[in-house]
Amino acid sequence: MQTHGTLATRTQPGQAPGFLMLALCALVAMLIAAPGIAQEPPDATIKRAVAEVTSAIDADREVRSGNRQRITALINAKVLPYLDVQAMTRAALGRHWSRATPEQQKALVGEFSRLLINTYAGAFAAYRPETIVEYRPLRMQAGDTTAVVRSTVKAPGGDPIQLDYYMELAGSAWKVTDINVLGARLVETYKNQFNGAIAADGLDGLIRKLAERNQAIEARGKT
Repeated sequence: MQTHGTLATRTQPGQAPGFLMLALCALVAMLIAAPGIAQEPPDATIKRAVAEVTSAIDADREVRSGNRQRITALINAKVLPYLDVQAMTRAALGRHWSRATPEQQKALVGEFSRLLINTYAGAFAAYRPETIVEYRPLRMQAGDTTAVVRSTVKAPGGDPIQLDYYMELAGSAWKVTDINVLGARLVETYKNQFNGAIAADGLDGLIRKLAERNQAIEARGKT
């Protein structure tokens, strides 16, 4: 309030909007010139997301017991915000994405999002509180807009699992665009499957097969 009062006393009537516009332009220029100042590093984003999810699982008996509705709600709240589902879908479709109509693209993103939810639901059901996640040091340069956060998941009685997150800077936040599990890239795996389905039945055939696959997985989850 004091700053506004100072500006008002130093400007003539009608000049304040000009000063405000100048201040806004200066602020935008500062943000553009230094784009990483307020950004959370990609590894910190992943660590925070994983901690939020595991804490939520530990605190919710229904999730631990396999309640599909509660698991889906948790994924929507704690996982999907960190994923760039449209970018993942676009990458999985490859050259076919540009051939899809806007309606087909919307349906593909929706079904791919369901597929990711179903995939995470299975992982949540297998989670145990004794699971340990270790992270390797992040390797990236100042100004990089892509990064790989590498981790190892160690569950009781099982072999360590390599789990790497491929991330891109989307605006001011880091988003996951692919996941590497035991050396297999998730999006690349789906890309091979999608290419085969499209070659056989076209884009509408792929949408139909994804919907049927999701329905089958969700039906099993209810039993």
